[in-house]
Formats: sequence, structure tokens, C-alpha cells
Amino acid sequence: MMPSALIFDVDGTLADTEELHRQAFNGAFARHGFNWRWNRDDYRRLLKITGGKERIGHFIRSLRLDSRRESQCLAQVAVIHQTKTALYTHNAASGRLQLRSGVARLIRDATLQGVRLALATTTTAANVQALLTSTLGEVALRQFDVVAAGDMVANKKPAPDAYLHVLERLQLAPEHCVAFEDSRNGLCAATAAGIPTVVTPCQWTADEDFSTAWLILPELGDPGRPLPKAAATRLRQRWLCLDDLREAREHAA
Repeated sequence: MMPSALIFDVDGTLADTEELHRQAFNGAFARHGFNWRWNRDDYRRLLKITGGKERIGHFIRSLRLDSRRESQCLAQVAVIHQTKTALYTHNAASGRLQLRSGVARLIRDATLQGVRLALATTTTAANVQALLTSTLGEVALRQFDVVAAGDMVANKKPAPDAYLHVLERLQLAPEHCVAFEDSRNGLCAATAAGIPTVVTPCQWTADEDFSTAWLILPELGDPGRPLPKAAATRLRQRWLCLDDLREAREHAA
């Protein structure tokens, strides 16, 4: 049977957004007078910490500052993150991002076939809106029945809270859905909620452990941009389609 809903992560899954996020963090640090700068290796390590404010706080604590200075820096986390969000949304809205292969097609096909759509992400709602409107148009968010973003739940991934929130709002059992993730933290969150998960690692997460995923693909693929044959052995064609996802529900059951 066809899944009743597809639940997507955002950063790294819908689009490879992390470089733009990294640049926005560095821009925010500079604007607030800090000489911190995260290079790509730094950021790859910091991505293990989900949530922008949490990531900044973790970084500050790692500096081993004296207690007074650490408290001063931690007190500015919220305003730094606010600036970072403004920088990111401005750049995302300017068209600097593209959806990963197959994402727009699968969203379109799901909409046409009555499969519900939802988002479960740790990024802010403003970031979600900037990405979707710049890539899918102003009506993009209306295609999603539920958006669990930012601080809407108590615990961020790898905790399952975001997915449990989506399931509750959709009023669906987890085995009736399929999740899409790009990171181990996201995979752990989805599987802890009982949802079979398709993982499409991005450049920042390619070395992570995805052994509990239902399916691992380099991307979702498109007729004009098919997957390598070796990566599509479980698919009907060289791109993931809704019919392929029938098996995910059977796997969960």
C-alpha cells in the first residue's frame, strides 16, 4: 500500500544548505564583534550538534573561557543566532540554493496522488520558508500539512520529538509514513519514532553510520538525472518513485 505521508528533513535533505549556514554563522560572529570563524572542518564536526543556538553554545563552551567571559558570550547566543538567521534567509531568498535531485518531482507526485507531506526539522521556520519559496514558489509551504521546525518541540534530533509531533498532527501511525533524512542524527530521530527512513547523505554527512536506514541513496534521482545503476538496484527505475515506497511500509510492518 502507498504511504499515507512523506516527512522530510530540510537542511541537507531538501537542499545542500550547510555551506550557506556556515557562512551566515561566520557573518553573524563578525557583526557582533567576535573573531570566531568556523572553517569547513570545524563546521562538519559542529553539525553533530543539532540546532543553531545549541551549536553556538557548544562552541563557546569548548573555548574553555573563564566563567565570567563564558557567561557573557552565552548571554549573546540568542542575538547572534537571530543575526545568523537574517543573513541566511536573505541569501537563501536570493536564489543561491537549489533543491537536490528528485526532491521537487517527488513532492509534486505526492501532491498529485494524495500523499500528504510534512517537514520535521531543527532549523527555524524562517529558514524553511526562505528555502521553499526561493525554490518552489510562494505557495510551497501550503503543500505541507505539518511543519515541525525550530523550537516547536522540547528536544531536537536525535530525539524523536519532531517526528512524534508530526505524527500526532497528521493522526497517522509511523508505519504509514516514510521519512527522508541526510544525517545520522535525523535517522536516529525518525527510526526512534518508528518511521522507515530513506537517507540521502550530503557532502557533510557522507561518512556517518546509516545502517538502520530502510534505504540509502546518493540522491532521489530524476529521469533527466538518473542515479548510477549500482545505487538503484532496489528501485524500479534509476530514480526513487512513490511505487518504490510501498515496500517501506511493508518493511515497517
